[in-house]
Amino acid sequence: MELDTLTQSIGEWLKGTGPESDIVMSSRVRLARNLAHYPFVSRANEQEKTEIEKFLKDRIATVPVGKSLEYIDVGHLEEVDRQFLVERQLISREHADAQGARGVAIDGLEQVSLMVNEEDHLRIQCMHSGLDLKGAWEQINTVDEQIEKVVPYAFHPRWGYLTACPTNVGTGIRVSVMLHLPALVMTRQIEKVFRSLHKIQLAVRGLYGEGSQAMGDFYQISNQTTLGKNEEELIEQVGDVVPVLIDYERRAREFLIRESQQNVHDQVSRAFGILRTAQTISAEETMQLLSRVRMGVLLGLIGDVKISDINVLLVRTQPAHLQKLRGEELDTADRNIERARYLRQHFESSGGTTRSQIN
Repeated sequence: MELDTLTQSIGEWLKGTGPESDIVMSSRVRLARNLAHYPFVSRANEQEKTEIEKFLKDRIATVPVGKSLEYIDVGHLEEVDRQFLVERQLISREHADAQGARGVAIDGLEQVSLMVNEEDHLRIQCMHSGLDLKGAWEQINTVDEQIEKVVPYAFHPRWGYLTACPTNVGTGIRVSVMLHLPALVMTRQIEKVFRSLHKIQLAVRGLYGEGSQAMGDFYQISNQTTLGKNEEELIEQVGDVVPVLIDYERRAREFLIRESQQNVHDQVSRAFGILRTAQTISAEETMQLLSRVRMGVLLGLIGDVKISDINVLLVRTQPAHLQKLRGEELDTADRNIERARYLRQHFESSGGTTRSQIN
């Protein structure tokens, strides 16, 4: 697969077509699997990692789903290309930064991603637009069953699937949703929500998962442990709380419009104005401003702007995407200038008006 092709396309999860996609950016289900008779990746030597990667690559290619996947040798990619795949949510930061033989198999819609030699020998990921955990589970279960027919997984009759991290032992499943919660942040309710989630053993992470910081009011909510519950129970645990979070966020947005409409309109208008006129801008500021504009579009404060366009900008203004689009490596200062130029060009061609202009 040519990464330049991915640069010009967008993944299905960015299109904003799924259920509740105004608040739920994506639903993801991930399975951790390891080969029997091989040490975990952290204990494997270079020869063993090479053998594991070749074995899995060859076996995956023989199953029905494997025929629709493109395999990328991550170990031989340049740093900017590895970071590009991280920004696209197709591999983890750990996978990008690891050493030795490793790869990823991706489908054309960017829904299915199979990471080879990440923390575990195999990480299967399915990601859908909006709140669609059931659809993601059904798809990943099919993929897992096909691979299990040709790959001997490390499995214990009592403990279930054996994984490198003890918190994944059992089903090996991690269920997560990416939420956009700007109103809860603006009304200062977000910390109370997070404390409630921790009490029911749900983890809160940033845009790029474990160890990442929240940017632009985007958060990943996921289960913390897998042992002792089956897949359906863990999906239900996450799935049951998401509608509550959606309701909280919508009520917070209604409160902002009702009680401080001028302030919200001012924040949205300022964010939109800066994005359209800035001469230099950082990735962090861009994420925060796009978050405000995204909320403004959904509240009807900005017209003629599509949510899918904002979703795509959230990704394409990240460092590696900018460099891929430009076709050359850029230092931080040049990236900030290029990011501002890209944003100005986008909004000049796509238009967009604040509500005061509409009226």
